[in-house]
Amino acid sequence: MATMQQNLRVSAAGPRSSVPLALSIRRQHAAPACPAPQRFVPDRRTRVRAASGGMNPELKTTIDELVNANRVVVFMKGTRQFPQCGFSNTVVQILNQMESPYETVNILADDRLRSGMKEYSQWPTFPQVYINGEFFGGCDIMIEAFKSGELKEQLEVALNA
Repeated sequence: MATMQQNLRVSAAGPRSSVPLALSIRRQHAAPACPAPQRFVPDRRTRVRAASGGMNPELKTTIDELVNANRVVVFMKGTRQFPQCGFSNTVVQILNQMESPYETVNILADDRLRSGMKEYSQWPTFPQVYINGEFFGGCDIMIEAFKSGELKEQLEVALNA
């Protein structure tokens, strides 16, 4: 088995050369393919645990109303017009390309909402996308669902319900 030094070659044409230092790493084996992210769909028991875990009842009611009042809602950093993180921007671009009506909620505007959403969905990161009242996933799930066509199907079902 080769050592790290054997796998890493550093070469340069000399101190006065305009050629930048080049690093070349020899791979011995191809990296294994990563499995596609799986969409987490909380069941009723998960929701009950999340609700009873100490979340403020008023906050839970507010989140329930937002999720159930909109066919598609994105809890994100920033707004649709001004996403404040790359992942949120990616989700906005996907939904814009799908020409789907959706609402956004800026979780940066309220720290209680930001921490409450993590407890509500049992999902630690943002953005969080809800379709037809159910948690769909985050940015990685949206990308995979967009590529596979699943997102188009889900949005058609939600908008025609």
